[in-house]
Formats: sequence, C-alpha cells, structure tokens
Amino acid sequence: MKLTHFIGGEAVSADAPNASINPSNTDEVVAHFPDGGAAEVDQAVQAARKAFPGWASASPEVRSDLLDKVGATVMARAKELGELLAREEGKTLAEATGEVMRAARIFKYFAGEALRRHGQTLESTRPGLDVSTYREAVGVYGLITPWNFPIAIPAWKSAPALAFGNTVVLKPANPTPAIAHALATIIHESGAPAGVFNMVLGTGGVGSAIVDHPDIDGVSFTGSQGVGAKVGMGAIARQARVQLEMGGKNPLVILDDADLDRAVAIALDGAFFQTGQRCTASSRIIVQDGIHDRFVAALAERAASLKVGNALDPSTQLGPASSESQFEQNLRYVQIATEEGGRLVTGGEALSLATPGYFMSPAVIADTDPRMRINNEEVFGPVASTIRVKSYGEALDIANQGEFGLSAGIVTTSLKHARDFRRNVRAGMVMVNLPTAGVDYHVPFGGTRKSSYGAREQGFAAIEFYTQTKTVYVGD
Repeated sequence: MKLTHFIGGEAVSADAPNASINPSNTDEVVAHFPDGGAAEVDQAVQAARKAFPGWASASPEVRSDLLDKVGATVMARAKELGELLAREEGKTLAEATGEVMRAARIFKYFAGEALRRHGQTLESTRPGLDVSTYREAVGVYGLITPWNFPIAIPAWKSAPALAFGNTVVLKPANPTPAIAHALATIIHESGAPAGVFNMVLGTGGVGSAIVDHPDIDGVSFTGSQGVGAKVGMGAIARQARVQLEMGGKNPLVILDDADLDRAVAIALDGAFFQTGQRCTASSRIIVQDGIHDRFVAALAERAASLKVGNALDPSTQLGPASSESQFEQNLRYVQIATEEGGRLVTGGEALSLATPGYFMSPAVIADTDPRMRINNEEVFGPVASTIRVKSYGEALDIANQGEFGLSAGIVTTSLKHARDFRRNVRAGMVMVNLPTAGVDYHVPFGGTRKSSYGAREQGFAAIEFYTQTKTVYVGD
C-alpha cells in the first residue's frame, strides 16, 4: 500500500521511502509513505487558510452533517479498519476495533456539538445597552498525533476543530500512517470541502514546520514531555494557541480493605491491556502492607497467564510493542529496575513466537522504592512496579510524587478514603475502584503538572481550545 498526503481536497502522491511495519510480523510491510516537509506543510496550510472563511461561516448543520457522515462511515467499516489498526499498531483485534468505534462515536458526538454553540446574554451596567458573548472559530489548527491511539486521537482533535468552524492540518505518527490515511480518506469521501481537512505524512520535520508556520493559529500535540516542551515553546514564541498532552506515570493505590480479586483485575487491566501503551496506564501500583504480599503474588500469577501473541489472533490477550525502539525501551527499563534493587516477580523477557515480532512477557517488579527510575519515568509498555506502604497517608504522599499528574486510582471499600483521595490526589482524572486507563469520549480529558498544558481535550471542554469568545455591545 502506497500512501499519499491530502492537501486542498486532493490526494497528493510523492516518493514513499518510509515504511510502517507490522509489529506482530516484522517481515510484513503494512504501507509505504512519503517523507513530507516544510513545502508540503506550507501547501496544506495555505489550502486550509483559503478554506477557512467559507467553512467558518457555513451553517452549523453543514458541519454537523459532515461529522455525522464520517462517524457513520467509520462505524460501518469498523471491521476492516480494526484489522488495519491491529496490523499496524499491534493492539489486539478486539482493542483495535474498540478504538475504531470510539473514533466513530467521537465524530458523532461533535456532530451534535456543532449545533450547540455556547454564548451568553448579559445585563450591561449602562442603561440602554445589550451585551452578548459569542463563540467563533479561530482559524487553522495543526494537529500532531501519536501512534498509540492512531485513529481515536486524530478523531478527538479533528472532530471539535471542524465542528466549530476551523480548518485542519494533521500530522500523524510515523509508525501508524496507514490508519490515519484511512481516516483522511473517509473524511474526504464524506464531502469535506477542499482545504478543510489536510494531512501531511512524514518525519519530525513535518511537526516542526507545523509548529513554526505563521499561518497556523493553534497547535494540539500529544506525545512525550521532551517533544511537547519544544512544541509549546515554538507555538508560544509566535503567540499561537497550544495544547499539550504529555503522558503519565499513573499511581494505583490498593488499600488493605480492598477486595483482592477486584484489585488484581483492576491492576491487570490498567497495567497490561493494550500492551501498557496507554498514557493512562497503571504503571505505579502502591499497595498497603496488609494486602501487599497476596496482591503481588496474585497479580504476577494473572499476568503470567496472559496470552501474548499476534494481534490478529482472536485468542491473543497481549499484543506486541508497537515498534523496535519501544520494544527495546521496555526491556531496558526492566533491566534498570532490577539493577536499582527491584525484584522481578514475573515476565520482562523477549519472546520468540511463530512470527518475528516485538513480543515480551508482561513484567511485575516488586520491592521498588518511589525514587527509582521505574517509578518516575514513563515506560509505555507492559511493565508494572509495586511499592509497599504502611498507611493510606503514605500511599497518597507517594501517589503525589513525581512530575506527572494525568490519572490516579484507588481501590478501597472505604468511602472516607475514596473521598479524601478524590479531593487530594494531584491528577487531572481520578478513578475509584476502576483502572486508571479507560475514559469516556464525551467528558474532559487531561492532567496536571507536566502531564498536560493548556485547555482540556474532548467533550464539552473542547470548545475552550477550538473557539474564541467575542463580546458584543449594542446600543439604541
């Protein structure tokens, strides 16, 4: 499969020297894609700028109809799109199909939001004046998206941008261009006017060109802290809007009073499903003394029983790492954790299966200290560390350590502790008796500290980033 850019309503062909590889079978090339750069970005931005006035002033029903059609089409093609996503990214087929359906519902949700424009009518302090506020589109948005949710995250950035009258230039992640290309194709087939939605494929130069382009009015980025900091500085330097989502090192607190089976199931889901490649994954598990040993033993037993295999095999429970670099990083962090004193209870090994791929056994590392690298740096793989604590207060203190603050969870039967945790944990999202990973598409998403910067994503909060307020005074 040879992929193209989408610029100004056209599929733009170019040499395709880059390849996306099936991580379940590294002998298979999923797609070849071009290596775009500043020239292609400039063409896409100019097309988006030209399309903006017409799209912003169109009836909201026009935008709503487009997004609804995109959502319906994605939903109708969920099986084929799910298979493509599983082949390219490595999620299990069930997880990949679930992500496709999430993307479809995001478009349908924002089809409704396109009709629900927010504003206020206010009393003036001066007689004879009327005051109103209106939300209006901002302009051209550059969207830089990651590989771990390669259709859902482009959807949750593109859908609100388009719903509120903006135009888009999307730069998808290099490991997963084919599923992004499939989404771009559907948007164009659904009737997006020329220039309203553009996509440029390529390496890091594309992202830099988007951030630096003077006609990009806002940048939304999801990725690592290091790259996010550069994106933020570049956008702010020219006073563009910027929104950054930069991962997490999410704590899951297990208290003595928790039901053991439930606690293990929650930790297993949060730490290992989707191969741990979720920014909301439960990567630090903080366990109170009274339940610690039983919990660690049960979690290790359940983790060891997970079937690791080809993402397209319906019986697979844990797919491969998405790429060779991610695979090597996962294994390296297991080694670092054990060298610093952690006890490898199970897993953490490269696996040789029927096809060559980036397979590893899920790792549980016990007896770790909160100061260890494994508890402060995002691994982004099927690796969970546990920390023993004596009390709830100690657990909360450790949960609040570090630079990240995306998601945090607690498993307890104590309403007192659940309420206190909800109020005092430093995280943008809090889960009580649930995995730290797994969020709804119609509510705000984002964290605190160095996990997030700028306005929240998704749901009713999206209007804050993708519109600006105009205040209008009317006299007699």
